[in-house]
Amino acid sequence: MVIGHEAAGIVEAVGPGVTDVREGDHVVLSFVPSCGLCAECAGGEPILCAAAAAANGEGRLLGGGRRFSDSGGREIHHHLGVSAFSERIVVARSSAVVVDPSVPLELAALFGCAVVTGAGAVLNTARVRPGDSVAVFGLGGVGLAAVMGAALAGAAPIVAVDPIAFKRELALDLGATAALDPEEVGELRVRYAFEAAGHPAVLEAAYRATARGGTTVAIGLPHPSRELTLNALSLVAESRTLKGSYLGSAVPQRDIPLLISLWQAGRLPVERLRGDTLPLEGLNGALDALADGAVVRQIVVP
Repeated sequence: MVIGHEAAGIVEAVGPGVTDVREGDHVVLSFVPSCGLCAECAGGEPILCAAAAAANGEGRLLGGGRRFSDSGGREIHHHLGVSAFSERIVVARSSAVVVDPSVPLELAALFGCAVVTGAGAVLNTARVRPGDSVAVFGLGGVGLAAVMGAALAGAAPIVAVDPIAFKRELALDLGATAALDPEEVGELRVRYAFEAAGHPAVLEAAYRATARGGTTVAIGLPHPSRELTLNALSLVAESRTLKGSYLGSAVPQRDIPLLISLWQAGRLPVERLRGDTLPLEGLNGALDALADGAVVRQIVVP
């Protein structure tokens, strides 16, 4: 499999039948394509497109087949229809979101996953309103984007939780009103808690931090073998809500340009997420640094 799901690039050519994307267009890539025809797509929830889920699960493009092969002609799987860790890629039309060419590609790439997933969970899934209290557990790129989304929505207070000090400091710069080590959380009672670490134990902590009548939103992707344990009575007797948010409940063709326009207006400081820029040959070390929590986002340029 050729991995990599968060990317931006310039269109070099389009296939037959593609009339609304042209050579030279700048695009951000969405790792959830959509058929546009199923009930979910027609209902405004393209992230739930069954055809796209099947294609992604099988490592092929939405339109069918695979476009990578090894020297012996053996097919190589696509990763979520994007496969960004390559010099050139082929994607389905619905995976490409045309954006303003004045936006640097190194920054535009962040809108393909981190920003739309984190900010979208706040703005689309939870629909946070001014004055709502928020806690974000896990301050990687997605969690920090959730902090930015909460600040944009006018939430107060905004509590950011992570064991890594520099991430807590960055969260404060991005709009959090308090930043805590997980050992310091204590008795939080927020209206909305967002889990962006991909660990069931962290999701359980986020649930405990949510007030009666509050909503806990799961953003992170845990290993499929992991299970979640919650107090079942509290879900009913305290009228709580537990929601999943995939790709920020977004409509990528609508929301990615919208979020970019908010960055252009100075309301989403996405550039603060950027770390080093490195060549494709440096990818292994970059992934190690990401896994170690030493960075938030690095930019790989083929």
